[in-house]
Amino acid sequence: MLRDDCFWEGPIDSGPIPESGEQFDIIVVGGGPGGSAAAFYAAERGLRVLLLERRVFPDTKVCGDAVGGRSLSFIKEMGIKERLESGAHFRVLGITFSDGKNFIEIPLPEDEIEAKEAGYSIPRIRTDWLLFNRATEVVRENGGAVIQGFPVKKVLYDDGRGGDDPGPGSGDSRRIIGISGLRGGRGGEELSFTAPFTIGAGGYNCPIARGMVKDTYGESMLMRKHMCGGFRQYWRNVGGFTTNSGNIEIHFVDNMVNGYFWIFGVGEGVCNVGIGMIMSDMDKTKKKLKSLQHEIITSHPSFVERFADAEFVEGSSKGWQLPFGDPRNKKELESYQPRRAFMAGAVCIGDAASLVDGFSGEGVSHAFITGKMAALGFDKESHAKGFPLTAGAAYQQELWKTLGPILTNSYKMQKLIRRKWLLRRFLKKAKVKPGLQDMLLEALANKEEQEMIHNKWFIARQVFF
Repeated sequence: MLRDDCFWEGPIDSGPIPESGEQFDIIVVGGGPGGSAAAFYAAERGLRVLLLERRVFPDTKVCGDAVGGRSLSFIKEMGIKERLESGAHFRVLGITFSDGKNFIEIPLPEDEIEAKEAGYSIPRIRTDWLLFNRATEVVRENGGAVIQGFPVKKVLYDDGRGGDDPGPGSGDSRRIIGISGLRGGRGGEELSFTAPFTIGAGGYNCPIARGMVKDTYGESMLMRKHMCGGFRQYWRNVGGFTTNSGNIEIHFVDNMVNGYFWIFGVGEGVCNVGIGMIMSDMDKTKKKLKSLQHEIITSHPSFVERFADAEFVEGSSKGWQLPFGDPRNKKELESYQPRRAFMAGAVCIGDAASLVDGFSGEGVSHAFITGKMAALGFDKESHAKGFPLTAGAAYQQELWKTLGPILTNSYKMQKLIRRKWLLRRFLKKAKVKPGLQDMLLEALANKEEQEMIHNKWFIARQVFF
């Protein structure tokens, strides 16, 4: 029998499989944090939801494992915060920044730490399991259905009036009406489902996003300048991580261009150790992220001693890609900032809408925000015959109004770290200037109070005077 403190190692009962051809109010493609949240909030409103996930739990997505205060608010709303905290985790008390030579420690607000709202690091497998399990419970309680092991293979369209699909490149004349996929993956039974509203939550390569952005509107899915490659491993007994609380660490080391090396404790002496770099910069170097990380761990003077007695967790090396929500310039912008996230019949959320923070690399909170936003944007009565373009445009506008200032400021911070000489001066000044410490903290915390970063003269005064 599975111990309760290892709940994430067990399966999730997602219930009976609906019959092919069945119609729902909302189809959610993807059961990560954003998709689980969207399904939860929609089902709570009494909507009949179909939640689809290509994985079968227990399983995990690759991540830095940090859960910030903003994400915790959604986890609390979904009723799983206490259970998530019941297992081993690392309580975040602050953030350590460095350029490999200059180190600065910035504590998180004491009131947030005392209230256990500041955030923590915890292996993603546990977070995903709890979120998907909770969404499954609420979806089934409200007459919906959940299918695991269901990769979506085809997006279904019509002409917006119940007629035939007008085909690729038809733009506003095309509407998503459902999906089809294979139960159990390749070789499995093909099932099709329809709904007036579909939410794409399947990550950076989500089939709904591809069908929307590339196939229907002929726009670019990926821009390597605004994509980040990530690589992570788990290590035990890293120097400086002997307890289950402390600082998470972000290091802008010398041999990395526009990227950083991180060490996040996740509890019980284990650390998530990773590296991330803009993909257009990766194209210019001959080194892979894995070899760069090995070089930092084994030869960089700031880290070699800390990893001297550390033990690598076998099988934990994983790579992934992060679609940044950086604001596109005039030459890059094809329709909406940062990228199209709607069409008739559907919207995309989280990574599927390219909304990862371009400075911190964090995307879970933005997935929660847009997942709830999408779920609340559907009206069962007025949208019964199909989610209209006007509602989609309103969603896109609200998305950028909410996240645009944060993503814009983070992009400016991202450009700052590209200039190593300026970064070094910035960190030196930040040791004695609380204003700069706050700026760094806010840029990572994704809070709205980032207006200082809009003002280049403010940064110049803080750094040089």
